[in-house]
Amino acid sequence: MAHPLKTSFLALLVSAVAILGAFMSAARAEEPVTVFAAASLKESVEKIAAAWKAAGGSDVRLSFAGSSSLAKQIEEGAPAEVFISADLRWMDHLDKAGRIKSDTRVNLLGNRIVLVAPKDSAATVSIFENFPLATLLGDERLAMANVDAVPAGTYGKTALESLGVWESVRDKLAQSENVRAALLLVSRAEAPLGIVYETDAQADPSVRILDRFPETSHPAIVYPAALTTDGQNPRAAEFLAYLQGKDAHAIFTAAGFTVLAKTN
Repeated sequence: MAHPLKTSFLALLVSAVAILGAFMSAARAEEPVTVFAAASLKESVEKIAAAWKAAGGSDVRLSFAGSSSLAKQIEEGAPAEVFISADLRWMDHLDKAGRIKSDTRVNLLGNRIVLVAPKDSAATVSIFENFPLATLLGDERLAMANVDAVPAGTYGKTALESLGVWESVRDKLAQSENVRAALLLVSRAEAPLGIVYETDAQADPSVRILDRFPETSHPAIVYPAALTTDGQNPRAAEFLAYLQGKDAHAIFTAAGFTVLAKTN
């Protein structure tokens, strides 16, 4: 027969552990949700984070960069709780590495890539097979995100290869760490032309779209989102759900994205 004092002590210990666990969970819920998102999502996700907080959500700590850079940071243990990539490849990479919760993964958005010029540029061109991009550039350079790692750059390179133009411009590139940096080169007229997402071009009044790249010239542009395996904040799942809701969809659509996820 168990001693009464020993039984009482065990009961108190179990109760204390339960209370401590509940306290720690509540404390985590009051911390900001940390979101790593592709640079092209900056304005939209900032607006969505503000709307979520106004609707009763918590603060959101946002980090924007190229998807490749963010994925590598997450792989190395950076404290992200939600990851939104600009392509499937980097989400697949983290999935295979066991760094995201696969059952939370969702294809959130779609986009297009376009050729842009500074607002006051007189350049005109239509994009077709073997279009004269090198002639348009002359001795200047084409602004692009890194073509080997950053989604906007890899989509752009694939499109140029598909259209038979890549070899004529491959030595005329001004490559950047993310698509927003490439956009800035054109916006400041430091590059006469650039390849960026359509949503980026729409967000910057200092550039204008010359033409869209044919969707058949590159893989479909898909933005997946997921919770990371290291995330501890219980509100991260709520924010991921909010990204799939009608209020977030309205913000994404206004920015020019195509919504792929079903509205919650």
